[in-house]
Amino acid sequence: MTATDTPTTLQFTRTRLPVPTHLPVIITIDGPAGTGKSTVARLLAQRLGLDFLDTGAMYRAAAAIMLDRKIDPEEIGELVSAVMGADLHFDWTTDPPTILAWDDPMDHRIRQPDVTGAVSQVATIGELRQHMVRKQRVIAAQHPRLVTEGRDQGSLVFPDAEVKFYLDADPGVRARRRAEQLREAGNEVDVEKLREQILERDRIDSTRSDGPLICPRDAIRIDTSELDLDSVVTLLEKHVRDRIGALIASDGE
Repeated sequence: MTATDTPTTLQFTRTRLPVPTHLPVIITIDGPAGTGKSTVARLLAQRLGLDFLDTGAMYRAAAAIMLDRKIDPEEIGELVSAVMGADLHFDWTTDPPTILAWDDPMDHRIRQPDVTGAVSQVATIGELRQHMVRKQRVIAAQHPRLVTEGRDQGSLVFPDAEVKFYLDADPGVRARRRAEQLREAGNEVDVEKLREQILERDRIDSTRSDGPLICPRDAIRIDTSELDLDSVVTLLEKHVRDRIGALIASDGE
């Protein structure tokens, strides 16, 4: 399914009631860089009364650790050992949850341009991805009502998720969105260079051997190029509430 069914044609009333608290539910949002996955996932989680997991932040934190500790990316064992020792986890009392390494917040560091430039290379390391997948599944066991975003959430980490989404957008649109984020953080940006970086990251993410970026067969695919943020979140919310309603109805039969 695509985003041809926009919120203006869906004509539904948003109750904004949380998903029933007795109901565990995993919602995955996958897609390439710059499609707004993190923001959409966080807002969707707020609307549904669920927790939010930013797995991209975990890989960014690993990239920051590599850079700050001057670890050669070819020294895979050293890097994986450092990331494991950092015990990456989240402070769930903040919104969005703050990622911690060695119990220190890393949110500001992981959005810096050097981390953005290194994260794709780090994310191709099979041993590191295996560690991250294990941690993400532990998080889901501790937070069984979860909206989680990344590149392999519906395809690999949570293949039995109740609802799966795949967000996509034109590379030029994605570059402009990322540029706006960086400017808001006080960074100077070159939009065309960002577009080239995004295309290269797409290539790396979709061709790596461990957890490649793919659209899960049973995911709802949505092109966000022509949709504003609220429209995207509203569209996803509609799909989730329809699915949850069907689950509740089947349980009552």
